[in-house]
Amino acid sequence: QVQLVESGGELVQAGGSLRLSCAASGSTFSSYTMGWFRQAPGKKRDVVAGITWSGDITYYADSVKGRFAISRDNAKNTVYLQMNSLKPEDTAVYYCAARKRGYSSDWGIYDYWGQGTQVTVSS
Repeated sequence: QVQLVESGGELVQAGGSLRLSCAASGSTFSSYTMGWFRQAPGKKRDVVAGITWSGDITYYADSVKGRFAISRDNAKNTVYLQMNSLKPEDTAVYYCAARKRGYSSDWGIYDYWGQGTQVTVSS
């Protein structure tokens, strides 16, 4: 079992930056692939970024490439999402998720989820 708690979401102006954190507890965090997903009102949940258990491979949705960066600190049981050059279309609830197997952009196959943190980007 893994418990995930996101933090760092807030209201920010377009062009600004935020760093989201996802703190894990429970099972061995370092053995999990981690993903960040987001869901805007009335839209489906979409992948934002993913990172392998070792942190050596990262994945990004095309919409955030070059602006967002995912990282992890296994010693702190935490995964981060640095978001730069934010746009109003980045407004959503952001979730972190964990799965024992390799990376996937399919949110439906992740095993554990946090409660989400709201990011609002004003124009």
